[in-house]
Amino acid sequence: MTRKFEDVIAEQGKLVYTHVGDSMYPTIRKNDLLVIEAVSRPLKQYDIPLYRRDSGQVVLHRIISTRGGGWTMCGDNRRYKEYGISEKNVIGVLTTIVRGGREIAVDTPRRRLAARLLPLRRVMLLVRDQLR
Repeated sequence: MTRKFEDVIAEQGKLVYTHVGDSMYPTIRKNDLLVIEAVSRPLKQYDIPLYRRDSGQVVLHRIISTRGGGWTMCGDNRRYKEYGISEKNVIGVLTTIVRGGREIAVDTPRRRLAARLLPLRRVMLLVRDQLR
């Protein structure tokens, strides 16, 4: 039986798993180990929560803005935004990336500055897609 992420976090206080996919590239790379912890403070812009969509799909994307009690989410390597994600959807929040045996804290001033530059990346992705 496969255990739900929510159950692992409730029992152990955190979840560690190997990342697959490219929606959060370049922040998260294929095969990075991700440490997801229970949410211990209000989430804010640029945090990276693990959440469950209403369809049941589990997603790890960045909060790009807050609106009316919900968040707007987007992967760092995506152009399309997802609206209406709320606390009821959140499983935990990314705190650490382990890459090549080295721990990388996610919530540092340098990482937050890089997150502020992501709208430029989305423009570059748009231009790339238009040229294809």
